Amino acid sequence: MSWSKLKQQLESFLCPALNGRVEYRATGYRYLPDKAGLCYISVDKKDVLRMNDKTSSIRWYQTELEIKNDPDIHIPISDEEMEAVRKDTKGNVPEDRLKVIARNRKISGYAKELLAAQASLSKSNFVAVATQFLSTSIEESIESKDILLNVLALVDRRVGKKRILNMSEKMKLKHPVVQYFYELRRSTC
Repeated sequence: MSWSKLKQQLESFLCPALNGRVEYRATGYRYLPDKAGLCYISVDKKDVLRMNDKTSSIRWYQTELEIKNDPDIHIPISDEEMEAVRKDTKGNVPEDRLKVIARNRKISGYAKELLAAQASLSKSNFVAVATQFLSTSIEESIESKDILLNVLALVDRRVGKKRILNMSEKMKLKHPVVQYFYELRRSTC
């Protein structure tokens, strides 16, 4: 599918409040076939979803350690996770250390997911994910670990006000760019 046709289809699914505010853009290099073009999403003429843009207000993580040391990330620990650590350590660890161990395990998994999800957004990857979005259900796109699928679903008109308001807890564990688009959509409800 050509870029212009894909862009037209994506923009036809935009929520009415974001129509004209959210734009899909692409760059291409006609004479440099080995250089991939970039696709990015802009809000109010400002590039928001562009991986290597240093002027972006969105935090792009480079290492697992950055994620572990980020004070803005709050990951809740359930009783089941605490019990799993207790079982793994055979009860030899003090109670206060169990929570620390469980939190570190969960953050490590979360960090790996985040780094995998924020892989470089080349034009071919964007086109593939956008085409996948057009052929899958909204529920699958929202539940996906793919940042771009989450973003496309959040700005979609098929996601209603009630669903947006009910997913605030889920959004706390998503990438900062997904949280940004969630807040943008919530502000238009």
